[in-house]
Amino acid sequence: MAEKTTKRIAYIDWLRGLACLVMFQTHCYDSWLGGAARDGVFLRMSQIGGTLPAPLFLFLAGISFALVTDKLRGKGVPADEIARTTILRGGEIFLLAMLFRVQEFLLGLSSARWADLLRVDVLNVIGVSLMLMGVACRIAAVGGSTGVSGVSRLRRATILTAMVCVAGIALLTPPLWTSWRSHFLPWWLESYVNGVHTFGTPQPWLFPIFPWAAFAFVGLAAGSLLLFAWARKNEALAITLAGAGGASLIALGVWLDERPLRLYATYDFWHTSPNFFLIRAGVVLIVLFLGYVWCRWGAGEWGFSPLIEMGKCSLLVYWVHLEFVYGGLSIVHKRGVGVRTATLGLIVIFVAMTVLAAARNRYPRWKPQMLAFFRGAERA
Repeated sequence: MAEKTTKRIAYIDWLRGLACLVMFQTHCYDSWLGGAARDGVFLRMSQIGGTLPAPLFLFLAGISFALVTDKLRGKGVPADEIARTTILRGGEIFLLAMLFRVQEFLLGLSSARWADLLRVDVLNVIGVSLMLMGVACRIAAVGGSTGVSGVSRLRRATILTAMVCVAGIALLTPPLWTSWRSHFLPWWLESYVNGVHTFGTPQPWLFPIFPWAAFAFVGLAAGSLLLFAWARKNEALAITLAGAGGASLIALGVWLDERPLRLYATYDFWHTSPNFFLIRAGVVLIVLFLGYVWCRWGAGEWGFSPLIEMGKCSLLVYWVHLEFVYGGLSIVHKRGVGVRTATLGLIVIFVAMTVLAAARNRYPRWKPQMLAFFRGAERA
């Protein structure tokens, strides 16, 4: 069982590292390409790839959350204590997100806007999602019992609660972005509902709870399913079924979108549609399957794996790379170079973040002194 747990953690870390790599290329080309290169097909294609990291990070946060809560339940930790622990961890990540905004503000003081201190980014929604999942798991544990059968019942209740949350968030997203706008809230609070920020209308490049938190709940449901005894014993088959389920969700989303019936007055397929959410959730499940295959039968764990190294401390590399790509410490002139120079810069960022992650992972004694505030928060 220990070996299987190690394998599971390895492919989750590998997937998190893959999300980091795709995030690097998206950010580097977006920040650095200029002139004709900025209007070309290359940038548009790189940004399409950039739609994967955020759902994948949130999905993996949900899986990690399932692993943590299940382990605590197995030890007999009371439901209230589990809820308190997980909600506090979510609050910790949320505070880190706010600290990151303060750092960006101070480093870019000459051009910084105070409103950006309250911008809703992916780290914010990960923290909020962890807190919401903590509440959901506490609700699922109402009337729970102890023992092996009790833990199994809690898994089933958690899956049901998670799927109700997924459906609720996905179905409420379109009206909350349009006809049910929460105008009565201040903009910084409404931003957590629909990403309005200071622009008066929801912004698709921000990360509000609706729809983004739903990916975390998909991860919570998937992670809980993979913890059942049958799935642990037949892990390869269980992951294969998850991949097949992802393909089915994609087909269902496409089929539903082709129906003439429209439930919402304003329909925006690419940003708020539940059908597009189904497709993206399906893609994430397929990526989960591919990551498992690569780590079990491919080269994912042959010797040194940069992706696993970065996946083990993805919050750290996320935090650091942004300053060297978008911030005042950018290693390439922003919006002023072509594809070749931007690609060389991307390679430098990838190598530097791999070295940073490897050093962090191999010298944990640094953690108390230098990196205490990064203490594994991204691993849920």
